Amino acid sequence: MKKRLTMALVLGLMIPAVTPAAAAGKGTTINSFKFNSMKAPTSIEEMVKTYTGASMDVTYNNGSKKNFPLTYKQLFLSDEKIVTNKGIKIPAGTPIDVNGNPIVDKSVPGKESYFISDAPDSNSLMNVGGNPYMVSHFEYDTLDNSGQSAYGKVPASMTLTSLNQNKKTGELSVKSAKKIDFSSVNGLWIPCNGSTTPWGTHLGSEEYEPNARQFEAEMGTNQDTTNVKAFAKLYFGDESKANPYNYGWIPEVTVKPNGDASVVKHYSTGRFSHELMTVMPDNKTAFFGDDGNYTVSFMYVADKEKDLSAGTLYAAKFVQTSTKNGGAGNLVWIKLGHATDKEIRTIIDKGTKFSDIFETASKPTEGFTAIKTDSSAAKIEYLKVKPGMELAAAFLESRRYAALKGATAEFRKMEGITVNAKDKKVYMAISELGKGMLDSKGADPVDDIRLPQILAGATFELRLTGNQIDLEGDEIASTYVASSMKALVVGEDLATPDAYGNKANPDKVSKPDNLSYSEKMRTLFIGEDGAEHTNNFVWAFNVDTKELSRVLSVPAGAEATGLRVIDNFNGFSYILSNYQHPGDELQNWQGTAVDKAALEKAMQDGIGIDQKGGVGYISGLPQLDVKHVGWYNKDGSMAANTTINGYKISKNGEWIK
Repeated sequence: MKKRLTMALVLGLMIPAVTPAAAAGKGTTINSFKFNSMKAPTSIEEMVKTYTGASMDVTYNNGSKKNFPLTYKQLFLSDEKIVTNKGIKIPAGTPIDVNGNPIVDKSVPGKESYFISDAPDSNSLMNVGGNPYMVSHFEYDTLDNSGQSAYGKVPASMTLTSLNQNKKTGELSVKSAKKIDFSSVNGLWIPCNGSTTPWGTHLGSEEYEPNARQFEAEMGTNQDTTNVKAFAKLYFGDESKANPYNYGWIPEVTVKPNGDASVVKHYSTGRFSHELMTVMPDNKTAFFGDDGNYTVSFMYVADKEKDLSAGTLYAAKFVQTSTKNGGAGNLVWIKLGHATDKEIRTIIDKGTKFSDIFETASKPTEGFTAIKTDSSAAKIEYLKVKPGMELAAAFLESRRYAALKGATAEFRKMEGITVNAKDKKVYMAISELGKGMLDSKGADPVDDIRLPQILAGATFELRLTGNQIDLEGDEIASTYVASSMKALVVGEDLATPDAYGNKANPDKVSKPDNLSYSEKMRTLFIGEDGAEHTNNFVWAFNVDTKELSRVLSVPAGAEATGLRVIDNFNGFSYILSNYQHPGDELQNWQGTAVDKAALEKAMQDGIGIDQKGGVGYISGLPQLDVKHVGWYNKDGSMAANTTINGYKISKNGEWIK
């Protein structure tokens, strides 16, 4: 009787046994990876699509090489009706309210329709109970049907997609999808980037936390500049339920083997403009992106491994050591406090307001500290914490409190975070070296960062060490403390835009945002978000050779989002990458290489401007955890009649003993 195993199972059985040392005597091992860069788009056709012309060369220890052409696979668009919600198919990017009903755009009377986000962002691809699932963010809706801004007013959402994975080729496709219920945590506010924890859950984000001081000042008026009331009206159906302190946190999504998802928000990780939270290999220490202007670098150390419900929050003081090549500095950590999720949620539920936490002054006053942070729209505030309100200040107003304690609140556009576990390094994207990061010439209360302006930004490398103490001399209970940072991949501004409207060198990274690191390929992947490049790109940067390669181009005006490299998912490798708000700001485009009107028309006809975004991935990568040569066809599939460890693959992709 023939014994059959699926390819994924056989690979799973083989991989642990086939180490490089063991494989050297039996087969051939992979020595190195090299990406061959694609050219930047030059035609309107190329400028309006998402594509790759890149490839990868793999060199084996016997001297042979193999080239792997890359392709882009689109899983779905945000307006595709793949989600089943209460028995009805709705678009993937449609948000739901507290009762699970799709939120309807009523801005044009008589033309009511579902809101549909044009901004898919973070992806987490997870293997749950042997089944592939993907969590995807839908960050915001750019416009309503009347053409007015919907940003921040419309509750955001996440979609959980059950996927099919072709066992022969690894190709992914949609099996089913549903919305994730956030009713237990008062809804979801602007989820930007995200990460997957080492223990297999999804960490989301809530970016640009609403200003609680401003919200309180507008109470009892018709003003709603924070958008919290508009959010509450659409989500709860009742704007009186608006509370800014419900938003600005880290949600953790757990997908269960039956396909259900549960959500918690972690209040002990602090409240600020969460770009994302990335957990280190110790399962306790985490670093964040704090997006905006005059922001702070935070670190969190959990009390227990794989449990983010309680821990200690720190903020960094930057001690500049160099202005060359994007700059460098040392990091000194300031303890803000220790808390549990339950403690902070209790403070919120008491109805705590900004004025309960701080005393304020309108000018320099004895006993008050002058600070300038993104929380106050980069204006100087004079604050003093009220007695007994230190815990509330540390966790509800983390950025303001960090500045009061002496942390550096001058970072600009702090975006993606990813970790290189082997080298104990963290990579951090700073999308723009500008504003608070420049020499203020005495205009700011504090001026720790004084770097030359680079609007194209830089990706920094942070060194992780143990045996570190905080500013008060107490030991930090982590061996993954960032002690220094220096620019690694630096953009280059152009004096004048080129013929394609690029304001930064198109052959270098500009406006780095999403980051993801491949341990197997020793490669840092960087996704762009900015108007300095007409088409934003995804790049591969080899941390050993320092070679930079362009591997994906997204539509003009779109942001490259959802970047996640996965070295081994059931034996296959992927680079997840989305795009959002295609065609955005094309009205300001100043290129001459193609006709502007024709470009706008092609974008509108092809995918629409600010109407929808796409979720997909780069395929064609070699199977990184498989060590032998000669197993694959040119399309990456397993070659028929290949025999490995006594098993042979048949034409239909099954393994036969």
